[in-house]
This record gives sequence, structure tokens and C-alpha cells, in this order.
Amino acid sequence: MKAVAYNIKEYEKESLAVANGKAHDLTLISNPLNRNTIHYAYGKEVVVVSEDDLIDGELLGELRRIGIRKIVTRSITTDHIDLCRAYDLGIQIANTPFEDHTPKGIAEQTIRNLNLWGDGKCVGGACCCAKECKLVDDQLGYDGTK
Repeated sequence: MKAVAYNIKEYEKESLAVANGKAHDLTLISNPLNRNTIHYAYGKEVVVVSEDDLIDGELLGELRRIGIRKIVTRSITTDHIDLCRAYDLGIQIANTPFEDHTPKGIAEQTIRNLNLWGDGKCVGGACCCAKECKLVDDQLGYDGTK
């Protein structure tokens, strides 16, 4: 998948690169996602954000307009994302809810979400969609694996 990860801290770069293993076209930038930096998402399918990125309804509309269909947040919480507006726009949301919240663990969860979406599967326990996903019937485990 083609993805851009916003708000990347220096200590996250290596973990994300190693977890990705060149499986996805992943661009890492240190800028937060906002109206001034949305241009980095042009041509991408997914944006990866942190809990410091405020993803309100207006920004979601702009992301959808440029082709973004999926968002991964590198956090447990999704309070910074308007989930109802994302649902209305058909944007899927995933988080990183599993126990390992080290940079390595979060990177692995982020890439796992991209892998599952890339394979057309539900992300399981990481799914934060405001509705039940039609793919959820196909998945068996909490982590989205079969």
C-alpha cells in the first residue's frame, strides 16, 4: 500500500522501517497532518497519524477528496479523529490497541494493519470504524489474523 506517516519522531523511524521491510511504499515525515501538510498524502491510499494529529470532519473531507480511504493512528485512543464523519465518508480507521506500546510494538501493529488491509482483510481488534465492517465476519482472531 502507498502510505504517508505524519508526525514521526526520530525514535520511531527505524522501528517503522524495520517493521515495514519494504512491503509498503511508506513515506515518513516529521510534520503533523493539517491543512498545510495534506499535500504529502497526494497519491497515497493510507495516512498514518499520531494522537497529536487532530483529524476533524473538515480535514477528513479533504483527505477523502484526494483519495485517502484508510487511516491508522499510532495510539490506542481515537479521540483525535471524528469517527462518525469518517464513517460517513467511507474512511476506515484503525488504531494500535495491543499491549506492546514500545516504538517497535507500535510500528509492528501499524504495519500489521497495512498488511491486513492490503490483503483485503479486517484489522480485527484494531478496527475503529463507526459501523460493523463487512469483513469482520471473515476474521477469527482479535488481532485480525485467521
